[in-house]
Amino acid sequence: MPSFDIVSEFDMHEASNAVDQANREVGTRFDFKGSGASFEQKEALITLFADGDFQLTQMLDILRNKLTKRGIDISCMESGKVQTNGTKVKQEVTLKQGIETTEAKKVVKKIKDSKIKVQAAIQGEKVRITGKKRDDLQQVIQLLRSEDLGIPLQFENMRD
Repeated sequence: MPSFDIVSEFDMHEASNAVDQANREVGTRFDFKGSGASFEQKEALITLFADGDFQLTQMLDILRNKLTKRGIDISCMESGKVQTNGTKVKQEVTLKQGIETTEAKKVVKKIKDSKIKVQAAIQGEKVRITGKKRDDLQQVIQLLRSEDLGIPLQFENMRD
């Protein structure tokens, strides 16, 4: 029986390249000269350091642009609260990977409501779709691409 997996992933190496490029741009821009503005990355956590809120929003825009150019969907970004200590501000941005159980249940519900003859099973951080016909699987892919579920979805491991 044909099947495929629905996942929400990104390339961590591309994310670190995007952070490096963003750091380089902040270092060369005139409006950031002399400020201690920088990005730090530890796995999927990116910390932004700046002198003020305005610089922080500018840095967030730079990061979004660099991630987009590297092929990473920015809907996987989850911005934390802005923390102020003295004259410096910092903000943590988390890059989410994997489909959480609540979001997986929403995906399964959308598929079941569409009445397409396929089975959806939640397997950890991914959803496996199986059906008798390949056309049904392609209908599911089209359905999920047209919906806005708030997370980036990729379709992989297609088998006949």
